[in-house]
Amino acid sequence: MKKQNVLNLIKYHVERNENAFRHEAINIARYFDSIGDEQLAEYIMGLIAESNLYVPQGNDFESQFLKQIDIEVTEPLNLPSVISDDIKGIINAVNHDIGINKFLFEGRPGSGKTEAVKHVARLLNRKLFYVDFENLIDSKLGQSNKNISDVFNEINLIPYANNAVVLFDEIDVIALDRINSNDIREMGRVTSTILRELDRLTDLNKGIVIIATTNLFANFDKALVRRFDAVINFDRYTKDDLIEIAEFFFSSFVRKFKKIQKDTRLFRKILDVARELPYPGELKNIIKTSLAFSDTNIEYDYLRRLYNNLVGNLCKTNLDSLSEQGFTVREIEKLKGESKSSIARKMTKEERTK
Repeated sequence: MKKQNVLNLIKYHVERNENAFRHEAINIARYFDSIGDEQLAEYIMGLIAESNLYVPQGNDFESQFLKQIDIEVTEPLNLPSVISDDIKGIINAVNHDIGINKFLFEGRPGSGKTEAVKHVARLLNRKLFYVDFENLIDSKLGQSNKNISDVFNEINLIPYANNAVVLFDEIDVIALDRINSNDIREMGRVTSTILRELDRLTDLNKGIVIIATTNLFANFDKALVRRFDAVINFDRYTKDDLIEIAEFFFSSFVRKFKKIQKDTRLFRKILDVARELPYPGELKNIIKTSLAFSDTNIEYDYLRRLYNNLVGNLCKTNLDSLSEQGFTVREIEKLKGESKSSIARKMTKEERTK
């Protein structure tokens, strides 16, 4: 630490420039941490966290890489009970303030990882910031490393960091496996920088909550995985879970289409017939587009589109096959858009030609 750091503190205090004062104090704490005086560094950070420094309101906190997310309006979190229980565990762990504050959410795209982070922040009554990766990775050698260090500096500058959650969404963009032969050295160095900064963050700022998400957990750097206190697997949906979620989406969307005849029973049967259902993100889009693109002059056109998206080509599916899938004559009539007598004649004809 230099004399100038002390002079800066006095200057910023006299000027009532609390943001600059805080920044300087954090730099001093980091200096003591770097020379091995962890106790003094933690003491300084503790004073900063407990102080009555000015807290910017709304989006006044300015940052190059951190952006605030509005969590006031969030969609219902439709998660299987096994995942919901893990989310409750995170809330309990953070509220007990025992140093468990870094979490990794892994799972397929559309499994609800990012929405779950929003709910965690809301339930903890914290502000949510996400790391903007758009300008983080730089083609200049070494610049990405510097940017990563700057990100963590900015995290330490968040006013009342113990009231914040920071999201590294799809962290695999910057955290590739350092020993992967397909990786480039620059990205390996970036991962090493993240490891170092996460360790320092743990020492200097125990109150902040870090949540990262990844779709590529199998290729994730194992040393980085160990930096997280818990890994939550979002790939634990059963088919019944997905059908229940789909029914929720359907009920939410169908009310906006006045001319469409709601048939929840047939809707559910189509889902049940499908061999495999996509995860909630994709499932939601399929249901929404099936309704939005349907011909409003054809009452059940949305169900035909849903069948085409989830089961197979309805036009190429014969009546016997639909019957074997468990559809009644009345339900086949709705799907095919033909009269009951016409369906019955065709089914009889198909039976004769076997």
